[in-house]
Amino acid sequence: MSPALLLHGHDTIECAYYLAAQPDCTLNYEQLAVEKEEQRLAKIRRPKAITLGSEEFLLAPNGTKSGYPFLIENDNFSIQFGEFNKPNFFVTFRSFALWQFGAMKLHRRFLDWAASMGFATFRPERLSRVDFTFDYQIPAIDFDEDSFVSQATKDNQHRKNRKVQTFRFGEGDVVLRIYNKVDEIQEKSAKTWFFDMWGCSENVWRIEWQIRKTWLRTFGIQTFVDLEERQGDLLRILVNDHTTLRVPNDDSNRSRWPLHPLWADLQSHIAAMDGLGIVCEIDPGALLNERETRMAISVYGYLKRIGAIQGIRRRTPEIGYEESITQLCKMLDRIHDELTWETDVQRRYNEMRLGQW
Repeated sequence: MSPALLLHGHDTIECAYYLAAQPDCTLNYEQLAVEKEEQRLAKIRRPKAITLGSEEFLLAPNGTKSGYPFLIENDNFSIQFGEFNKPNFFVTFRSFALWQFGAMKLHRRFLDWAASMGFATFRPERLSRVDFTFDYQIPAIDFDEDSFVSQATKDNQHRKNRKVQTFRFGEGDVVLRIYNKVDEIQEKSAKTWFFDMWGCSENVWRIEWQIRKTWLRTFGIQTFVDLEERQGDLLRILVNDHTTLRVPNDDSNRSRWPLHPLWADLQSHIAAMDGLGIVCEIDPGALLNERETRMAISVYGYLKRIGAIQGIRRRTPEIGYEESITQLCKMLDRIHDELTWETDVQRRYNEMRLGQW
């Protein structure tokens, strides 16, 4: 069975925006600073749900490591900003939103939000990072790190249980990662909504190019319009000249080794590209169901511990499921606080609704 391309698109985009406040600007930096300070004095480390212009966000109680005094986030954007920072807005577009709506639509949505508060652009945006991804279903990995021919001077791999999970080439402005995306989802990101998009949940590997500012500028990619027009040219250089996957043979010149079928397929798809432009529908209900199932699994694990504790008290391991449920309900009734329940549920509702799971 040959490798099959399931999906390709952008997974992360970072961009600087240069916005000027108009006379009718409604963004009140002093009020935001007061709200942050109130959170700090109350020793509240969780973000606060707020409405700014046409969007709802979670306001972080602290600034960012890159020097911006304010950080607001929802399920579409993570926005760092400050009145006196240059650039004054720095946006990370979220993976979930990029796959659901596409890069250009999110860019326009950010500008619409800025306009809703009375901001106008005074110079074009500047992209600083774009991640290009290609997800393949690969029945079995028949290559290793020595099968790659790359201009990168630094490479490494990660293994688990003696099986390779990740190949990495390069650092800084150009980084290529080929990794088991299913393992990454299960062990780290929990982005299980990819399973529905792929139509499968096993043997999926991601080829991911993380490209930063210097290389983007080399190909004249500064704005989102540039990205649409020129990303194909950039990717063709990366997949043909920067790094290739080969089938080793006796030839001492590794660049003459035949292309691996996976890489030949990748090259053919990129050769036909003008732009990525992948927009996929994601079922929010399925995502909620998945989260709920994960929480139920966690609760079930703790329920077994409660059964074990009861067994230790009675000196018998024969503690049933129903009895453990009954004991859990008694304990919950003892610690339940009607006064804090409503406010805590409301806070979690806002956090989850605005992208913090």
